[in-house]
Amino acid sequence: MNKEEIFFYINLMDKTKLIGQSIIATAIILVGYFFSSAWENTHYSYRTAAVTGLGKQDFTSDLIVWRTSFTRSAYSLQDANRLIKDDIKTVKKFLKENGISENEAAYSSLKINRNYKQLYNESGKYTGETFDGYTLFQEVIIESKKLTPVENAIIKVGDLIEKGIEFSAEEPDYYYTKLSDLKLELLKNATEDALKRAQTITQNAQSNIKALKGAEMGVFQITGQNSNEDYSWGGSFNTKAKRKTASVTVKLTFGL
Repeated sequence: MNKEEIFFYINLMDKTKLIGQSIIATAIILVGYFFSSAWENTHYSYRTAAVTGLGKQDFTSDLIVWRTSFTRSAYSLQDANRLIKDDIKTVKKFLKENGISENEAAYSSLKINRNYKQLYNESGKYTGETFDGYTLFQEVIIESKKLTPVENAIIKVGDLIEKGIEFSAEEPDYYYTKLSDLKLELLKNATEDALKRAQTITQNAQSNIKALKGAEMGVFQITGQNSNEDYSWGGSFNTKAKRKTASVTVKLTFGL
């Protein structure tokens, strides 16, 4: 092999080596690009903005529920029944005089309890029990959209007690019959609030929001107005306050 042939083969090997190195470098670049694209397509969180919007509204309850009861006791069942029948008439008259109609008051069936008196001897030792008559229990639940008459009746409960009726009542519960419509309005307001927040954040960061990637509704809360009630993770539902505040949050995730 002469000198010319030797130099030819050397140059050929150098060119082949250079081409191989170029191919390897190109392959590395392409692999990196494909891996980067795949990661971007499956891990887009770094290209998103998550914001939380709040919808809040005050409202007044339009339904009142008042749970009441009264009892009568007598040695014979007939006497106890006669007494409680008179009490029922008196209670119905009381409710009517205060603007509460009969169809707004639901009377439960009578509950009958047999009473027993425990006996002890002179040393305080229990010796047994003896029959001591009957007690009849009557429950009345008033449910009305006329809040003021029921509230006035609650104040005048003492009038029934003065007539000898063993009348007891719980604090009234207040509800809102248009709660479904209110929830939709709150969701609308919360979504609009979240969108405004996202636009403000991205504009200040010199960016733009794109398509909505996800939406998640928070817990619906109803609390008394101007109260110090704590929000609950499971949602609170105040029934004791006549005037309430409803709120809900919405979390939106936008692409950038």
